[in-house]
Amino acid sequence: MITMFTDGAARGNPGRGGFGTVLLYKQHRKEFSAGFRKTTNNRMELLAVIVGLEALKKPQMEVKIFSDSQYVVDAINKKWVWNWEKKNFKGKKNSDLWKRFLLVYQKHDVEISWIKGHSGIPENERCDELAVACADGDNLMVDEGFESGAGGQ
Repeated sequence: MITMFTDGAARGNPGRGGFGTVLLYKQHRKEFSAGFRKTTNNRMELLAVIVGLEALKKPQMEVKIFSDSQYVVDAINKKWVWNWEKKNFKGKKNSDLWKRFLLVYQKHDVEISWIKGHSGIPENERCDELAVACADGDNLMVDEGFESGAGGQ
């Protein structure tokens, strides 16, 4: 089983943002992070999950995700995202990312759980460090979905 921890950060909402993802598998560890010049916290929280799932090379992996984002966890566990999909995401924010999520989610056996942020869980703290460092960094990318309005803002 792969264990994934994720976090997103934004300096202002919208504002500069970043995400951090930590993947753990047996003795292996991979970290992913990036920063964006203008985005939202919810977009970064969701992107952290997507990037982690997209990094998996083999299909049908068993993945346990830990996120401190109630938005992301509830949208998945309460099946909101599938109802949004049935309605073609009409009126929903972040539709570009949710569509991307659904494509990669269906390739794996995913379980997602909410954890309290800033509660001393080492891997969650590391994701926060990555996300904040990227949001505060210099090499910020463009969040095309947000800045173009394609994400349903």
